Amino acid sequence: MNLLANLDTAFFISWLAAAVRLAGPGLLAALDEIYSARSGVLNIGIEGTILLGALASYMMAVESGSTALGFIAGGVGGLIVGCVLAALYLRAHASQVVVGIVFNILAAGLASWIYALVMGNGSSPTIPMLEPWHIPVLSSIPVVGPILFQQPLPLYLTLILAVLAHYCLFHTRFGLSLRAVGENPRAAHAAGLNVLKIRTWGVMFSCVGAGLAGGYLVTAQIGLFRDNIVSGQGFIALAIVIFWPLEPTKSPARRLYLWCG
Repeated sequence: MNLLANLDTAFFISWLAAAVRLAGPGLLAALDEIYSARSGVLNIGIEGTILLGALASYMMAVESGSTALGFIAGGVGGLIVGCVLAALYLRAHASQVVVGIVFNILAAGLASWIYALVMGNGSSPTIPMLEPWHIPVLSSIPVVGPILFQQPLPLYLTLILAVLAHYCLFHTRFGLSLRAVGENPRAAHAAGLNVLKIRTWGVMFSCVGAGLAGGYLVTAQIGLFRDNIVSGQGFIALAIVIFWPLEPTKSPARRLYLWCG
């Protein structure tokens, strides 16, 4: 009985640790997507951005031999995609829904074509994944330690970004301006804010986070690139952002006027 109980406990802990690790990419993408959504731009192209970020991460890791550089390359790939999407959303004034859906389809084909062009038809090399980082003392806590404190570094980065996102959105002037632009762009413009610039920053943040989420998938979970590597996690992140609870305080536009006055 003791042996069975120990096996059940070990399985349960391993299952929870894997669940926490697998939730990281979706959370990372959602954390930065919230900047775009709060600025008034719903970046539906996040699914394709994660895919292209994963491709950039994998190719950089293969070429350089550095998994850390591969993870960073995912964010750089997301930044490039952000420039394109920001131009379409904000400069060309195209429909956010149409652009997002078309971009996701285009990204799927583009990623497959680039991967086949660069890697050829041979077997894909596996990159070394980021090892779990055991936080001293905390990782030795029974049950909780293996679940929360023996995870790869991108997960800890995601948790830090979650705290920073809350502080940035609700306790800084930039976050107030971002939310005011999304709620009432005319009032924000009357208060002297550059609506186009702030929304561009929001889209850029969302795409960088999505690219890093793609890098997370490659460097901390799979170690390979596949066409179906994202598997809808971008849409899950989008749903998380849509259901993000609103701040139960004064209107951001009204607070902006009070701050400026």
